[in-house]
Amino acid sequence: MSLADLRREYKLGNLDDVDLRSDPLQQFDYWFHQATEARGGSSRLRAFGIGIYKAFQSLLGEKPHDPNAISLATADKNGRPSVRTVLLKGADPRGFIFFTNYESRKGRELTENPHAALVIHWGDLERQVCVRGTVTKLPKTESEAYFKSRPRGSRIAAWVSKQSTAVPSREFLEKSMAEVAARFPSDVPMPEYWGGFVIAPTEIEFWQGRPSRLHDRLLYTRQPDGSWKIERLSP
Repeated sequence: MSLADLRREYKLGNLDDVDLRSDPLQQFDYWFHQATEARGGSSRLRAFGIGIYKAFQSLLGEKPHDPNAISLATADKNGRPSVRTVLLKGADPRGFIFFTNYESRKGRELTENPHAALVIHWGDLERQVCVRGTVTKLPKTESEAYFKSRPRGSRIAAWVSKQSTAVPSREFLEKSMAEVAARFPSDVPMPEYWGGFVIAPTEIEFWQGRPSRLHDRLLYTRQPDGSWKIERLSP
């Protein structure tokens, strides 16, 4: 089968204007809880249908993706884009939060050009959320609080990884891991070059797949007074 022949029908749900929250972060929180199977407020019929769909996925050997995996797009000062998958670690009234090495490619690009876009895709719900916004660093105290919550191995790896730079071998990384573990036998402090970013959204689009590709697309755009304008987009 060729790539051009790969297709499926979307028919798990719909997104009506009257069902939207006035605040897109609240709408995101509602959808995210559904994606993580905390389906408060959703109908029993919808939950049953999604359960059947997931059961078939399981029988086919398909494993669900991380519900907080996002594709993050950045660009350097010359406008050359790059994109990668990272894990979303927070969403609050300020925006969308993730953590990284500030000296990585994305860290450098966000310093040069503090604008980004992300998309989070929940294939089992036939949904996606697309976000555009401006980016700032998270306060150091918040980054440290999150860093301390990470498993010890992840904290050690933050010291080992000079993210996005070339290394001579896998053995080099493993040796460095052992050296850092010996250096910090108990508490592992947060490196100065590591921390969080928050994307303050200027646009958030909620996409729900529908039959015959006549999808539902509802766009929130932040207004000068801080309110949100909601529009339905053509699929």
